[in-house]
Amino acid sequence: EYLDNGIVRIGIDLSIGGAITYFADKENGINMVNSHDWGRQIQMSFYCGPKPFEPNGKKPKPNWAQLGWNPIQSGDCYGNRSKVIDFSNDGKTLYVKCIPMHWPLDNVPGQCTFETWIQLEGATAIVRSRINNQRDDITQYNSRSQEVPAIYTNGPWYRLITYTGDKPFTGDTWTEIPIKKKVPGQFPWSRFQATENWTALVDEEGHGLGVWTHGTSKYLGGFAGGKPGAGGPKDNPTGYISPINDEIIDHNIKYEYTYHLIAGTINEIRNYVYEHTSGPITEWEFSSGRQHWTYRNAKDTGWPIRGGLNILLDQSKPEVISPIGCWQAEDIDYIEITAAFSSTGNQARLSLTPIDNSTSPTVIPFKVYPDGKMRTYKVKLEEADTPESIKQFVILPSLKGSEGTIQLTRIKLVQ
Repeated sequence: EYLDNGIVRIGIDLSIGGAITYFADKENGINMVNSHDWGRQIQMSFYCGPKPFEPNGKKPKPNWAQLGWNPIQSGDCYGNRSKVIDFSNDGKTLYVKCIPMHWPLDNVPGQCTFETWIQLEGATAIVRSRINNQRDDITQYNSRSQEVPAIYTNGPWYRLITYTGDKPFTGDTWTEIPIKKKVPGQFPWSRFQATENWTALVDEEGHGLGVWTHGTSKYLGGFAGGKPGAGGPKDNPTGYISPINDEIIDHNIKYEYTYHLIAGTINEIRNYVYEHTSGPITEWEFSSGRQHWTYRNAKDTGWPIRGGLNILLDQSKPEVISPIGCWQAEDIDYIEITAAFSSTGNQARLSLTPIDNSTSPTVIPFKVYPDGKMRTYKVKLEEADTPESIKQFVILPSLKGSEGTIQLTRIKLVQ
């Protein structure tokens, strides 16, 4: 099934869960999406514990066992297809709902459904994706890196282009990520920070496919499968890009994300992002979701999120961790943290990680009142030797670990 606006054409394959198998600029009409096997396409894929995932004692394929719980939209590595259970196409919106398959296992459907909505706007496909989870296992596993989404292109689109510098949204020079040398048993993709939240795979002339996921700057990408520059949808050579969000996938979560597929030149792709964003995210409000924040040595009370994050401090050295990004310290006077602390300690710290990891994080202590009352704490940056560009924020509730809870409702960067 297709959508076509005369500028681009996008198609999904209803025989493999409605994964995107076709995206082309109408000017040349060449499909850029690779479908060599069912782990490719442009599709949804999620990761969670345990590792390995062995439902009812069924063993995963050994070379994929490290993935753990991993439902994907197309089908599994044994050739069993995901099943479409709902679909519509009114000419403006493509909608599909499927029961995914666990990639590492032989014919094991996920205890979840995937939904996708696709619309076209100029040379761009705007895609909204959702997982509706219904697992029997109610364990809250640690956060994992989630592909939002996984994108595979054909061999001609192999040049990996992005912006990785510390001056995002200024027109600074973009970067070409080199192809990794193939080493048996080594992870084939490069990890990098796309500080403008977009990455593209383009051909020799600099034309191809870009992806932009607002607020997401952690990316994977590269080329594998043979000689770059040639090959079609069924051939092995492939480019890969994926925006990555670190997320907790609760047993009952409804989690969704939106991404933009942009056809064009490098400058056209980048200009689209510039026209549709106001820069890095500067406020996170937690009334109904985690906003891509995660934990180390801590957990919360689970999904659904209501009235803020209820974080349990029952492990040593707990941390509350922001998504990565690129913020200029000169643009931040102070950081507001709206939270209720119920713990044994009356001091917390805010850690600021520099964008280039060249120095240790800056740690700013601030006093808290551990009486369970909601307050807005202002952490001033001018009182510390802060990095010029900040990659990540981490809240450290206590110097020695703690017992108790934090109810966290909002964090805001204030100029």
